[in-house]
Amino acid sequence: MSKYKTDRHGWSELLPARSMNNSLNGDHRTLWLVVGAGLTGLFAAQRLAALNPNENVVLVEAREVGQGASGRNSGFAVQHSHFPGAFDEGLINEYQRVNRINQTGLSLLRAAVATHAIQCSWHDDGFHHAAADNMALRECEHFHDYLQRLDITHTALDRDALAERLGSSVYSRGFHVHDGVLLHPAALVRGLAANLSSNITLFESSPVLKITYGKQITAKFPSGSIVADKVILATNYETPALGFLNRQIMGSTLSGSFTRELTTQEIDSLGCKRQWGVLSLHSGGATVRLTEEGRICLRNTAEYRGARLLSDQQLQARQTIHRKSFDRRFPQLRHVPFEYSWSGVEGISRNGTNFFGQLRNNVFMAGGYNGSGVSRGVAFGSALAEYAAGGQSELITDCLISKPATWLPPRPLLDMGAAYTVRSRFKGVGQDR
Repeated sequence: MSKYKTDRHGWSELLPARSMNNSLNGDHRTLWLVVGAGLTGLFAAQRLAALNPNENVVLVEAREVGQGASGRNSGFAVQHSHFPGAFDEGLINEYQRVNRINQTGLSLLRAAVATHAIQCSWHDDGFHHAAADNMALRECEHFHDYLQRLDITHTALDRDALAERLGSSVYSRGFHVHDGVLLHPAALVRGLAANLSSNITLFESSPVLKITYGKQITAKFPSGSIVADKVILATNYETPALGFLNRQIMGSTLSGSFTRELTTQEIDSLGCKRQWGVLSLHSGGATVRLTEEGRICLRNTAEYRGARLLSDQQLQARQTIHRKSFDRRFPQLRHVPFEYSWSGVEGISRNGTNFFGQLRNNVFMAGGYNGSGVSRGVAFGSALAEYAAGGQSELITDCLISKPATWLPPRPLLDMGAAYTVRSRFKGVGQDR
C-alpha cells in the first residue's frame, strides 16, 4: 500500500498525547482479521468479538489510531442525508433506506459513547444546512420539499435568524435539522479503540504490504504476517491497493483550517449558540463549525491527488482559500489567526454509491461513504460483521442493496476524469465556498 503519512492535521493536535498499541511483529494465526481501525473497522471488530466470544479477533491499522479518514472529517454524524436535486417520488424508498442506515449507525454510536463514557464533545442538537448564492438557494427549495415530504423535524431560517444563530450574514436561507450529532472525530476514534473487547488484539502502525487470497488468507506486514480464515477490509479508498474495486472507488483530498481558541467576547459575536455546525446546500460549499472548545473549523477545498494528503507547502497555499472564506463569513474576526490546517481523504464513487458485501470467498468489505462516513460507517461496519458471520437483518438487507458503482476508466483517463469530477462540484459555488 501507499505511504501512511501522519501530519499536524488539527483534530489530534487538540488532544493529549496517547500511548500507541504495539505494531505487529512475528507470525500470527486468527479466525478473523479486520484491516483498518477507523469507524467501520472498529465496529466490525467489536461486533465480531461479541458474536465469537471464544475467538480472538485481530484488528490492524496502518497508521496510528485517529490519523485515518475517521479522525480527519469535520465531525458531523448525520441521521438524514441530503439528496441533491428535486424530490423524486420514485426514489422515496431509496431515501428511506439510506436514512434508516444513518439512523441505525447513529444509534449504535450513541450507545457506545454512553456505555464507555467517551469524551468526544458529543453535541446532540442536529446542525444547519444553509445557502448563500443562487445555485445553493435553488437547492434550498428542493431540500425543503424533501424535509417536508419525509416529515423530518426541522426549523426554516431566514438570513436574520441564521445571523442570530451563527454570527454571519453570508447565508440567505437555511434549515436547522434537529436530528444529528456534532463530535470530535479523533477523540471518538481514540475512545472507541481504548474500549475494545478483551478478545480483540489491535496492532497500530502496521500497514498491510500484500494479501494472498486462497483457502486461507495471508497478510504480509513489514515485520510479520497473519494467516486468517476470514478477512474484513475496512480500508475505504485504499481497498484497490489490496486487490479490489480498482475501477470503482477513488479518493478525494479535502483541506480545512482551525482558528485558535476564541475569547469570550469573540464567541459572543457569533450569535446565541455556543456550538454549531453548517453544511452547505451546494456540493462545493464550505463546511463550518464552532467547536465545544471555542474554535472555528472551516473546510472548503476538494481535489483529486491520487488519494494523497497535502504537503505542508500545499496546505499553506490552501489556507489562503480558507482565509478568504472565513473573512467573508466572519468579518468581525478577521484578526483571529488560524492555528492549524489539515487535509484528509474521502472515499468516493462515480455515482455516489456505497460498497458493502463479499468480494470473494471469505473476504468482505464496506466503504466508499462519499463524505457521510460517521454514522453510515458505523452501521456498515456492524452489519458487515454480522453478514460475514452468516447473519441476516433489515440493516444487512438495506446495506446489500446499495446500487452498483459506475466503473472508472484506467489511468491516465482515470486521473483526468477524476480531477474533472472533483472540480465540477464547485461549479456555481460562488459565495457558498
